[in-house]
Amino acid sequence: MDAWQPPSSLPPAEGPLVDTFGRVADDLRVSVTDRCNFRCTYCMPAEGLVWLPKHEILTFEELTRLLGLFVHRLGIRSVKVTGGEPTVRADLPELIRMFRSSAPEIDLSMTTNGVLLDRLAAPLADAGLDRVTVSLDSLLRHRFEQMTRRDALDRVLAGIAAAEEAGLVPIKINCVVIAGTNDDEVADLARWSRERGHVVRFIEYMPLDAEHAWERAKVFSSARIVEAVDAVYPLVPEGPDNEPATSYRFADGAPGGIGVIGSVTEPFCETCNRLRITAEGQVRACLFSLEETDLRGPLREGARDEELVDLIRRTVWRKWSGHRINLPDFEQPERSMSAIGG
Repeated sequence: MDAWQPPSSLPPAEGPLVDTFGRVADDLRVSVTDRCNFRCTYCMPAEGLVWLPKHEILTFEELTRLLGLFVHRLGIRSVKVTGGEPTVRADLPELIRMFRSSAPEIDLSMTTNGVLLDRLAAPLADAGLDRVTVSLDSLLRHRFEQMTRRDALDRVLAGIAAAEEAGLVPIKINCVVIAGTNDDEVADLARWSRERGHVVRFIEYMPLDAEHAWERAKVFSSARIVEAVDAVYPLVPEGPDNEPATSYRFADGAPGGIGVIGSVTEPFCETCNRLRITAEGQVRACLFSLEETDLRGPLREGARDEELVDLIRRTVWRKWSGHRINLPDFEQPERSMSAIGG
């Protein structure tokens, strides 16, 4: 793959959000905070990070205005609220209510660590949230604490139960698999999926940690994950889902299922349809982007809708063909996953 060069042409002034490779972006990840109440080892140091001051975070009104532009002017069909940990944003149900009012037709979901869902699931559902994805990297209390640096497994499981009771379904479970840490639990998590009926999506360990300590040797490939589960619970492939996971159901008809997201060993860049807005209003065309486009500055300086739409179109138009994790010239983004938004 040759080094990426920015396009010399301009994006179409109308129609869907398209890049020079013909990919259409219709899935938006909106980070509502950079703060997190966990300290996951693959994301940030034990002492945490320096959080953004409140005045730098987009307000509810600014977020809702941008959401309206993305949905009504730029063809976004699916919106996922992320963080940091989105549930630590004060009055989050009110923001969800504003999002739903602005765009009643969108698919509106949230990715969360689940630790506050026991009290927030019902208010979020009442506000208009459709469903949640919950991070769960281990079913073992000591290992969960080791990976998240929080003794909170019971609260996360209670949060998942509360989300199910509130109707935030189907619930998906995200599990980051790290070789030598929790790779021996993939079959156990598959069994848990069969028992609970929630699809577990196994995610390869990616270079998105704040300390830049990622090691390729710790990547437990999606192929090995499928092999490990299939040896215990035979699988039938279902193909890609509406997100980047490749999905499998259990051959015996049991509920649940698994998905694998092979960002490192099986990149899905050619079909990527995602965009991200960081908590302070930077739009990113790729999770591994080395550049961002500021929307907060123009927003607060009185930019017209047409000007903001043009900035977004130009950002998507410049999207590169794919990340370069497997190439010698790969550069890890300065931001960690928590600062980018999942």
